[in-house]
Amino acid sequence: MTAYKDQVQGRLKEVQGKIKEAAGKLVGNKELQAKGKAQKTRGKAQAKFGDVKQKLKATKKKATKKRAAAKK
Repeated sequence: MTAYKDQVQGRLKEVQGKIKEAAGKLVGNKELQAKGKAQKTRGKAQAKFGDVKQKLKATKKKATKKRAAAKK
């Protein structure tokens, strides 16, 4: 999965989790609230993973350009 996809899907899961958590609070359903909180946490983790992948990719690209410039 690409960094961008991880970021987008993670943030979507985070929002869905927030909605479930709020709905669980609203109706007094502790199980739904807990599931929402867990989904929100997984979404944050996936989005962060995508962020890290993107930073690594950018760093690698920058290092490659630096090496190419040094060879000239």
